Amino acid sequence: MSLYRRLASQSSVIFAARLFGAGIVFVVQALIARTWGADILGEYLVIIATVNLVAVTMPLGFQTIGGYFAAEYRAHGNRRQLVAFLARAYGHIALVFAVLLVAGQPLLSLFGLGQGTVARHFLPVMLLAFGTTMVFVNGAVLVGMKRPFAGFFADTLFRPMIVIAGFAAAAAIADADAAFTALLWWVACGYVAICLIHFGFVVATVLAVADEGTASTREPRRWWRFALPWVVIGLATDFFFDIDLLLLAALLSREELAIFGVCTRVFSLVSFGVAAVYAVTMPEMFESEARQDRAGFNRKVSEANLVAGGLSVFLFVVMLIAGPFALMLFGPAFSAGAVPLAILCLALVVRSLLGPASLVLSIHDRPYASLPAVGLGVVTLVGGNFLLVPAFGLMGAALAALFAISLWSGALWWTALKTAKVDVSIFQRWRRTIERATPAE
Repeated sequence: MSLYRRLASQSSVIFAARLFGAGIVFVVQALIARTWGADILGEYLVIIATVNLVAVTMPLGFQTIGGYFAAEYRAHGNRRQLVAFLARAYGHIALVFAVLLVAGQPLLSLFGLGQGTVARHFLPVMLLAFGTTMVFVNGAVLVGMKRPFAGFFADTLFRPMIVIAGFAAAAAIADADAAFTALLWWVACGYVAICLIHFGFVVATVLAVADEGTASTREPRRWWRFALPWVVIGLATDFFFDIDLLLLAALLSREELAIFGVCTRVFSLVSFGVAAVYAVTMPEMFESEARQDRAGFNRKVSEANLVAGGLSVFLFVVMLIAGPFALMLFGPAFSAGAVPLAILCLALVVRSLLGPASLVLSIHDRPYASLPAVGLGVVTLVGGNFLLVPAFGLMGAALAALFAISLWSGALWWTALKTAKVDVSIFQRWRRTIERATPAE
C-alpha cells in the first residue's frame, strides 16, 4: 500500500474515532452547561486544563520522545534498550505522582489557591493526571511501534465513554456541586482502569520486538538531550490552549472563559486530524533518515504535508459552516464563539502549511533548535492576551492565539530550513513541481 493510501486510511480511521469520542465529550459539556450552569462548565474546563499540564510534566518529557525512540529501537531490534527507556519513563511518573500527593496541597496553599477548584477536588484531579500521563506514554510508544490504533483509541474512544457514563451517574444527584464532584470521581477512577489496560497492550507489543541488541549505558544522556527540549515543546504546542485558558482565567468572565474553552476544545479536535497524519508518518520518516535516504525522507514529508494541509483547509470550511450550530448546543450565549472558533481554525491552516518542523529538527538530532521559536510563540500569546483581551474580549483571545501560532510556526519553518537544510512546508512540493514542469533552457 502506498504512503498516500495508508495515510488516508489510517489517519481517517483515527480521526473518525476521535470525532466520535469528541462528539460524546462535546455533548457532555453541553449538558453540564445546561444542567449545572456555565460557571461549573468553566470550572470543569479549568480542571481539565490543569490535569493536562500536570500530566505532561509527570514523565519529565519522556512521553514526547516515546514514539521517536520506540521507532528507533524497534527498527534496530533492540528490545533491551526499549525496556530500559520505558522503565525510566514509568519510573518518572511514579516518582512525580508520589511527590504531588504529598506536596500538592501545601503548594496550592502557598500560592493562594488553597480554596480554588483544583484544591477542592485534589484527589480526583491527581488520579486523572496519573491516568492521563500513563496514556500519553503508552500511546506514544504504541504509535512508534506502528500500532497507531492501539496508541490513540484509549484517549479518543474509551475516555469519552468513561466521561458520559460518569455524567449519567452524577446527573441523578440533585445538588449541582455534589454532582460535579461525583462526575470527577467517576471519570478519574474509570480512566485509571483504562490506562492500566492500555499498559498491558504496551507490554505485549514490547515482548514481540526482536532482542538482538544490548542496553547501552550512554543512551540515557541521549534521552535527556531530547526530552528536556521536548517537554517545553509539548507544553507549548499540544497543550497550548490549556496554558491559554489558565492565562485567560484572570481576564475573562467565567461565562466567556467557558465559551472560549469550548472553542479551544473544538479546535483541539480538528487539529488532532492533522496530528494523526504526522503520527502515522513519523516511523516512516525515521526509517528513511536511518537509511540516509534523503530523497525518501523529503518525499514522505511532502506527502504528509499535502494530506495535512488539505485536511486543515477542509476542516476550516466545515467549521465555518457547522461551528455556529455546534456552539448553539451549549445555549444561546455560546453563539458568541462562532467567529473566534473560525479564527482558531485559520491558525491550524497556517500551522499545517508550514509543516512539522519540530519533528524534523529532532529527527535530524537538533531538538534544542525548536526552543527559540516556541518561546517566541508563548511570549506573543501572553503579550497578545494582555493587549487584546481587555479591549476585544473573545475576539482578542482568538486573535492573540492566531498571531502566536502563526509566528512560532513561521519561525520553526525558518529554523528547520537554515539548520537542517529541509524545507518542511507544503510550498517546497509546489516549487519542485514547477521546477520539473519548467523546461531547461
